[in-house]
Amino acid sequence: MNIDDYESLPTTSVGINMTAGAIAGVLEHVVMYPLDSVKTRMQSLTSASNMNIMSTFQNMITREGLLRPIRGASAVVVGAGPAHSLYFGAYEMTKEMLTKFTSLNHLNYVISGAVATLIHDAISNPTEVIKQRMQMYNSPYSSVITCMRDVYRKEGFKAFYRSYSTQLVMNIPYQTIHFTTYEFIQNKLNLDRRYNPPVHMVAGGAAGACAAAITTPLDVVKTLLNTQETGLTKGMIEACRKIYHMAGPMGFFKGMTARVLYSMPATAICWSTYEFFKFYLCGLDRDQYKSSITGRSELQEPRKTAYVLPKSTTDEDPSLATESLAVDTAAGTLKDPAVLHPTPPTVNAAGAIKTVCELSTRTAAPTINLHTRHTEVKSPYERGFSST
Repeated sequence: MNIDDYESLPTTSVGINMTAGAIAGVLEHVVMYPLDSVKTRMQSLTSASNMNIMSTFQNMITREGLLRPIRGASAVVVGAGPAHSLYFGAYEMTKEMLTKFTSLNHLNYVISGAVATLIHDAISNPTEVIKQRMQMYNSPYSSVITCMRDVYRKEGFKAFYRSYSTQLVMNIPYQTIHFTTYEFIQNKLNLDRRYNPPVHMVAGGAAGACAAAITTPLDVVKTLLNTQETGLTKGMIEACRKIYHMAGPMGFFKGMTARVLYSMPATAICWSTYEFFKFYLCGLDRDQYKSSITGRSELQEPRKTAYVLPKSTTDEDPSLATESLAVDTAAGTLKDPAVLHPTPPTVNAAGAIKTVCELSTRTAAPTINLHTRHTEVKSPYERGFSST
């Protein structure tokens, strides 16, 4: 590993990434849970869903009590911790590993996001079912345990994973858009991956808003499969048919505004919390901290430096100073070659032939072409070496 590869490595460990991810996931879902309840209600196919965000929220409080918008939050607290812990841990590990096999940063983000989603959704899908059943209008469930027991008794264990395939179809593009957008903004505003709260919040909010808007139709399908409010719906195709039959083409965009307004601050909170605890737990100064693999190779131009060594001066007095210059092509300055390449005291300066080598500061530097020829060089014994 060369020095550029070493300096590009993050300064955090897997344990720190997983701990920070668990805290970020719980905080994100708890803070934004009331708006998530409103989004679920607005995606419902019942007549109660024909209201805007504020009307839906007010209707929940006036008819069902002040605490109604946060019913089912305990299920999210239990599921979000381990789900987001493995989610961020898998993403960071996969992203770092793939840098050894590909230099295409966007492909790296897509694959890493897909791997993280597979693990996250396998853990979070049962909690999504419980949460959304408790969020629906006229829900008969008052506690997480009661809901879980009733669903298992009536529909079996497969009910907790009925929407898993749909959730993957939705979340894989969601997370690839999410991570790619976040990393893109990071590469523009925070290339060195330092701890920068404003950039983390802006990048996280923009990533969540873009991903949420594009994947709203699949979220509506997932909500129907989780809630089963129109009778038993077995799969994604059947759910699409019911949505189209009952609400038309626009039914697939129900609750999109609420979903974007939920995802934008939620992802901003999640990323800023995640980056804060990564920085805090690693115990390093801000100048020494590097949060993750950077996109340096994609955004920076390679820098080349040409070094010109002393040229032949056979017709001149050897005692005279060598008249040559070292040119730094990147900085555009002239430097004294005696500082860079001083002439050894035992070698005749008149016998040195001009040598040029081009070096690159890129991570994968080209082979150095170095051709030298020395004349009138004395034998080792004549230069003072012992004959023994």
